[in-house]
Amino acid sequence: MIVYNTRSGRDQPVVPADLFDRYFAEIHRYIARRLPVDDADDLAAEVFLAALRGGYDPAVGEVRPWLYGIATNLVARHRRTETTRWKALSRAAERDWDGHEDPLLDRVLNRVDAARFTGPLAGALAALKQRDRDVVLLIALGGLSHAEVASALHIPCGTVASRLHRARKHLRAALGALKEDIDG
Repeated sequence: MIVYNTRSGRDQPVVPADLFDRYFAEIHRYIARRLPVDDADDLAAEVFLAALRGGYDPAVGEVRPWLYGIATNLVARHRRTETTRWKALSRAAERDWDGHEDPLLDRVLNRVDAARFTGPLAGALAALKQRDRDVVLLIALGGLSHAEVASALHIPCGTVASRLHRARKHLRAALGALKEDIDG
């Protein structure tokens, strides 16, 4: 449906009425996995403000990837915060690993073991190029398909596949040393 926008003086596509109810929790969850929760609250709201301002145009594709594209663009503006967070998580996990060595505390050991993977993974994610990290996180955290990622980022499906392949290769290499250490 198209409505006349009295402010701009032009026709504008309308955002589906249930857009917020259907997608807010999902978009918020995706952003919260990439940024601190306080930022996610604000950015998720900004996604829907941007959606309302711009209006949905069915010619751009499905609504869900369109919203993820808006979210990813907003997250990109917080690039330094995100990279800093991954690096801090990496350092914190290393400190946790070095600080707990009591074999009687299963809970602590399990947490430390998870932290042992979290640190290198966070460091490896921080080292990825932003465009590769966006693809990985849209798939891993957002649960989007290759086609939806392509639509969200306005790139061809083949580009999604090559960025994902490159990122996986980098992540495997970064975590490979850890796997050898555990196996050994």
